Amino acid sequence: MASHEEHTRPDGVDDLTVEALGKISEALEAAEVARGHLYAFHRLSGTADLTLGEGVDRLREAGHDALADRLETELVGRNVLRGRWTFQIVEEYDDGYYADFKRLESAARDELVAGRRHLYEAEMKEDRRTHGRPGHGREPAAGS
Repeated sequence: MASHEEHTRPDGVDDLTVEALGKISEALEAAEVARGHLYAFHRLSGTADLTLGEGVDRLREAGHDALADRLETELVGRNVLRGRWTFQIVEEYDDGYYADFKRLESAARDELVAGRRHLYEAEMKEDRRTHGRPGHGREPAAGS
């Protein structure tokens, strides 16, 4: 669990810097969601291809060989993008844009706020919580 200090702005850091880092963090969170959708696309595309293959097998069993052959040769195992199956798309995203985004967001935090994360949100929490009320504590209660 992070300590209160890890969510406290270092001395001398201005509001605009905290806000800027908050926006960069928010953008990274959107890239994380996009990455999740990309993995969902990867999984669903794979499921579609395997299920299509089963359908083709059933067509063949039912005696519809010409149609089964057409679907099998034109669609089963086909690249979803030019030269790529979805695993290649995921790998390219992970190793390129996503890796660079994570590296640069971390570098910005390291340079400006000693690597501290979610300062904008931590300050928003402090401003919005009702001090002294159950469920509004700064940190989880001991033992939780």
